[in-house]
Amino acid sequence: MAIKVLIQRKIQAGKESELGQAIREVRSKAVHAPGFISGETLRSLSDPSVHLVISTWKSVEDWTNWADTPERQEFQKRIDRVLTEPATIGHYQYE
Repeated sequence: MAIKVLIQRKIQAGKESELGQAIREVRSKAVHAPGFISGETLRSLSDPSVHLVISTWKSVEDWTNWADTPERQEFQKRIDRVLTEPATIGHYQYE
């Protein structure tokens, strides 16, 4: 059963373009990961520093396998430097 992964990040002021570039780079790699279906990035209207990435995967195992890759780990380290607080990651399934 397909799952959704929601990642919410709060970005330091002035670092939005850095985040956007990093997300585009990592998504270009994720699209080739086994089980990846789709991904999108949203920005909060009430707080523009809050960004939400929603990705769809065939299974939580596919997501976990991708999350554990060196490419994804390097991306996370890169992004952690521009966050004001730790990212929150949630896994959701369809009912």
